[in-house]
Parts: sequence; structure tokens; C-alpha cells
Amino acid sequence: MNLDDDWLDMPEDKYNPSENDEQSEPAPELRILYQDEHLVAIHKPAGLLVHRSYLARRERFFAMQLTRDLVGCHVFPVHRLDRPTSGVLLFAKSSEVANALCEQFANHSIEKHYLALVRGNMHESGVLDYALKVELDEVADKFANQDKAAQDAVTQYEPLLNTEIPYPSGRYATSRFALVKLSPKTGRKHQLRRHMAHLRHPIIGDTTHGDGKQNAFFRAHFDINRLWLIAKKLTFTHPVTLKRLSIETELEPEWETVFSGLGWDDAALCCEPSVLIAEQTTTV
Repeated sequence: MNLDDDWLDMPEDKYNPSENDEQSEPAPELRILYQDEHLVAIHKPAGLLVHRSYLARRERFFAMQLTRDLVGCHVFPVHRLDRPTSGVLLFAKSSEVANALCEQFANHSIEKHYLALVRGNMHESGVLDYALKVELDEVADKFANQDKAAQDAVTQYEPLLNTEIPYPSGRYATSRFALVKLSPKTGRKHQLRRHMAHLRHPIIGDTTHGDGKQNAFFRAHFDINRLWLIAKKLTFTHPVTLKRLSIETELEPEWETVFSGLGWDDAALCCEPSVLIAEQTTTV
């Protein structure tokens, strides 16, 4: 099985938290978005790790383990979402189906659509073809080759909504934000976060590649602390039925809170992006 990034994985059936564990926090609730005898897709909450790893030995809950318990059978990962990213997460129920799906991810035939809140206003769609160096962890990748060549990385971006609110942020008297649709065509580590930072529109809440002042303002103003990136939709060919399948999730309630605070109407997302941007340009 070949996944987009390096996985330090322990099979989830080997992991069972001790009943005497001093930590008593409840398990995160998962929502099943789609399920048949071959596949299951869930909505992964922000902050939940996909799988157990060497660097997460003290964590108690993982999406693989929780999904297995929810559906009552072993599940196989076929892609990944970073811990702070929420949204559609797909698992296979057999190694054969997992291999078939991994092949689709490897040849980029799976369509992935994300929504992100970013710093600043954006008015033009585009495709960023910008190679990224492999990000290595000081502990997990201690013995890895430190001089790996940069990998091809391609992201399509499309601004949906812009706003400017009368609250100072940093040295500016107002704060500008945009809602952007992102479609990665490759699967590099932190690709969307790094590409948006390269475009000077870092994703809000990104503590690694983002804008610290904007992140602090957003936390203080909305009293919500998260990475504002969600895997909204996944479209692929079902490896058994061979039919094209789209799985989409809803935005979490905190997105509606922020939309309201930024002056955006939830229903506006049903419009074409070009219409939205044009309308905002003429009314500003």
C-alpha cells in the first residue's frame, strides 16, 4: 500500500486504551458520511489524529480506531488529513480495496476539494505549480536523508468570498479575509498550508506556516482556536462498482459563527464564485 506521505503506523487493532487510564476525556464523536460493504467515509473532527504513530504515543483516540469501533470491522487508511484539518476521511474495509484506492490517489485521479479561510482578499483564480521540499521531523526522521530534492506540488485555487472588517490587525486599521476553494493535484505534506503561505495568503490558524498576528486576532475576536481548513468533498471511482462517487461533508457550526461575524451569508456559497467576487467588487 502506498500512501501520499510517510506513515509511522501501528495497526489500530493493536491499540486499546487502558481502562485505568487517568485521562477521562470522552472519545470524539464521528459522523459517517458514506458506507457500503467496501468503504466507509467519516467526518474527521479538527484535532483528531488519523492513526497511531511514534510521535503520538500518549494520544488515546485516533480516527482509525474510532471508525473500526463504529462500523465493527477492520479499516485500512488510503489517504491522510493533518491533525488540525477537519473533513472527509476515507477508509477501505479490505486491503484489496485499499490498494485500488491508493493507486487512484497516486495517479491523481481522485478529486479533492477543500475550503480555507485565508489572510487578505483574493480576486483571481489560478493554479500554483511550486515544488516543495520534504518536511522532516527532528525525531521521526532523524536518520532520513536530509538532502531530498524538492517534490512537484500543484494546487488549484479559487476565491469564493472576500471581506474587510473594521478591526485593526497588526499595523493595519482593518482586517481582510477570503474564503477560498482549494484543489490539490498532488499530495505533499502540508501542501495547501505551504502553498497558500507562498501566495502571501496564509490559512488562518496555521501555527507553522501562517501569520501569528492574524491568528492571534482571529482567536481573540471569535474565541475559536483551530486551523480554518476543511476537506469538503472527495470524488473518486468506486474500486468495485466502478461508478464515480462524490462524498461531501457539511461545515461545522463554528464556520457559521465566523461567516456571520465576517458578514457572509451561508446561502451565498451556492452562487458561482465569479458572481460572488463580481458582486462584492461592485458594492465595495
